Parts: sequence; C-alpha cells; structure tokens
Amino acid sequence: MKRLTYITAVLATGVIIMSSCHNKRSPGSVYMPDMAYSRAYESYAKRDSTKFTTDPAKRGSSLIYFDNMPAEGTIKRGELFPYTLPNDSIGYAKSAMVKNPLDSVTMSKEEMTETARLFNINCAICHGEKGTANGPLATSGKVGGVANLTGDVYVKMADGTMFHSITYGRNNMGSYASQLDRKQRWMIVKYIRTLQPKATAPAAEPVTAAKADSTAAKKG
Repeated sequence: MKRLTYITAVLATGVIIMSSCHNKRSPGSVYMPDMAYSRAYESYAKRDSTKFTTDPAKRGSSLIYFDNMPAEGTIKRGELFPYTLPNDSIGYAKSAMVKNPLDSVTMSKEEMTETARLFNINCAICHGEKGTANGPLATSGKVGGVANLTGDVYVKMADGTMFHSITYGRNNMGSYASQLDRKQRWMIVKYIRTLQPKATAPAAEPVTAAKADSTAAKKG
C-alpha cells in the first residue's frame, strides 16, 4: 500500500513537472487573468464599438462603459481645488472674496522664471511684457480696449477677481482656462503684482508758519 502511494506520488509529480515545463515560452495558467492583463486603452484612440460604449444606458451590459472623464470628486495630482464660482455677474462680484492660495507662498527663482515665461506667451501679446498694454496686438490697432495692468483699477482689483477674469475671460479677452491650469493662473496673478507699482504712503502735507502758529494756539 505504501509502495502504491509512493509510486502514485512520483507519477503525479512527474506529470505536473512535464505539463508545466513543456513550453518555455508559455507562462502556464494565470490565476487572475483580468488583473494580470488589463484592457489597455490608448488616449484618443478610436474605441472598438463591439467592446466599449460611452452610453450610460448600456452600463452593466457586455460592453465596457468608458467616457474618458475622471472619477467624480477627484482632482489631478498636484492640481489646486476647483474654482466653483459661476461665470455671471454674481460670480464676478463674489470673486473679490477669493484669496490667492499662493499668496503666502514665496515662489522660487525658477518658479518666477516659469511664470514670466507663461505670462509672455499668453498675456504679453496684448498687455505687453511689463503689463502696460503695449503688446504687439495692442499697438497694431487690431485689438482695442487692452487693459493696462499697472493702472490704479487693476492695482486695487482683488486677486480673486483677476483670477476669475483669466478663467472665464472678460470683455475682449477670452478664457485661458484651457491653456493654463489653476495653479498657473494663480501664479500669473501673483506675477502681475510684481509688475504693478508698490503702494506708497501719502506725502506729508507741508507745514506753513501760519499753520504752525494755529496748531500751537490750539494746544495752548
């Protein structure tokens, strides 16, 4: 009996060895093929309509539902939180209360160089390298009403309002949300502040002799 068990064990081992090593190019059986070999999908590639669908009504069918959209409630790694104010007069008014998330962050020399590059590519064509509305399109006369970003109205404008305008566009300027991500837009707002004149204390009123005498009389 023991001998029979021994022979059976040897034969079984031999069968396993022979069946698993007969083809060096084959990995043999895969325990979980769906996890080992996921359905790869190339971005912008045309999907096989016999395998994929973008129709929500066909969810749960034999087709794979895929709409290219990120999972709800998720944001891209490194991206700032979404800007939710609407593109209307109410959203524009409320934007003044939105703080620049980079306001307390000191940008490095490299980041400032990159921000200057982004400004020159996207903004300087109209606003000019220094923000004084002397860019090539502004001086050509083809685009009117270009804002001088160093003017008093923009110096006093809140960061959130400036960001809102870059995000949705304002007057003749279109939206730059597709060209610049949220962090880049806030970086440009911060860069514009470096182009604007620094606020200065009001000059002291000159004191005349008559005024000095009047002040002394009041104190006396």
